[in-house]
Amino acid sequence: MKYKHLVITLGAIITSALILLNSCRKINEATTLGGDLIPPVDNINTFDTTLDVETYNELFTMVNDSTRSIYSSPQMLGYISNDPLFGKTDARMFFELKPLTYPYRFANLPDSVYLDSIVLVLENAGVWGDTMVPQTVRVFEMNPSDDFRADTSYLVRENNFTYTNELGSRTFLPAVLNDSISAREDSNTVNQLRIRLNDAFGLRLLKYDTLSSNSPFETDSAFKTKFAGFALQADAGGNALMRFNLTGANTKLAIYYRYNKGSAADPGNVDTTVSYFNFKSYDSYGTAGSAAANYVIRDYNGAPIQAATASATADDEIFIQGAPGSFARIKIPGLAGLSNGVVHRAELIMEQVRDNVVYDSIFSPKFLMLDAYDESLSTQYNRFIPYDFTFDIQGNPTLGALGVAAIPGKNPAGESINIWKFNISRYVQNVVNKNEQVYDLRVFSPYYFVDYYKPTHNSTSLLQRVTLNATVGEGRVKLFGGNTTSPSTSPQRMRLHIIYSKL
Repeated sequence: MKYKHLVITLGAIITSALILLNSCRKINEATTLGGDLIPPVDNINTFDTTLDVETYNELFTMVNDSTRSIYSSPQMLGYISNDPLFGKTDARMFFELKPLTYPYRFANLPDSVYLDSIVLVLENAGVWGDTMVPQTVRVFEMNPSDDFRADTSYLVRENNFTYTNELGSRTFLPAVLNDSISAREDSNTVNQLRIRLNDAFGLRLLKYDTLSSNSPFETDSAFKTKFAGFALQADAGGNALMRFNLTGANTKLAIYYRYNKGSAADPGNVDTTVSYFNFKSYDSYGTAGSAAANYVIRDYNGAPIQAATASATADDEIFIQGAPGSFARIKIPGLAGLSNGVVHRAELIMEQVRDNVVYDSIFSPKFLMLDAYDESLSTQYNRFIPYDFTFDIQGNPTLGALGVAAIPGKNPAGESINIWKFNISRYVQNVVNKNEQVYDLRVFSPYYFVDYYKPTHNSTSLLQRVTLNATVGEGRVKLFGGNTTSPSTSPQRMRLHIIYSKL
């Protein structure tokens, strides 16, 4: 990770101190910031101040992003070809569908079983992006030599797999995925993507059904040597990512076939049925579970984020994209110079730049997270905001209290925007009391993340994992950064607003 402007010059410190001095004033009217803590009018010792910040755009890379896909969470599939801020996104799925038990048998012997069709069915869990732009999804067969394992969580930004032999494809509007359809032998047909595969693949599976000792259906390991799994990718030209639940009841490989119910002397006694292969959750007893991986790659070529992350200077606008994506480093030069007092409320305020109302709507932002850099850790991990990030009695993180969700607001033109207000009051109080150092901060939108957590100043730091967003791939927003050159002309700039009383 590149580190920008790690040393604050003496001039910057003096400038910050002057800004702090000039911005302090008594509150003579009601304030919406911390209104539950401060009387509407207090002409004795209640003040507020606004500290300017410096912001720097950064990109996550293989060095600082170890996000891995988790099969129990929705998997992302699709292609975004035209995000005017963040360029292109290609999301691919890899997974196994297989018999749940072995040895496995179809309804009869191969010489009396006749294929009707074979269909890959995926349970849809929603769409992020433009649902009215067609997507073409292609299904391939994975290479058995890739060692696709159920006991491994694969990096989201790394593609370890090869695949050929296209088995089928379908072109459709993502908007139709929540429609009800009529499917043979299936009464639950809402929220499905159904892709018919070629008959040759279905016939191959039927021929594996034999009573001989070397049948691929005798054991899981034997079946893997014949079929390693599916690889799904979308053609360029779409403009959305689609979520699919691998563990959902509607995710399956449906093999429709006919078979002779009677003897060879009675060939007219035929019945129709369907057999399903499913996704099997991995357990600790062995390799019988199904393997899964989700691969998401970003292409920023020519997009505004590319230019924003190329410069080492402070940025007036920052670009935040969900994992694997981008983040911003935040410096607050004036924080170290605050005099001792009682901090009633300290909020780091971030406002959305209204760029394109259509694209800002279809490519909506998700939860944002704020944490702190601690150079003493000497690891890839950062630190939860000291004192303000806490866990409740059940052990769940109190993310709402910190401010990860957007608040609907208006910009000076009266247009609707999203605003984030991160409550870091306890941290600022401990900085004021000289119990805590001043950290650079990071704002980002992770799927999950692992940071060091320290409940109190003297306690031991422990690594904790927290899930923030429901999936990888989704969510992006452009925010106002810190405008330190002309803050008075930028009321929407990122800023730290503090309400305090002097001692």
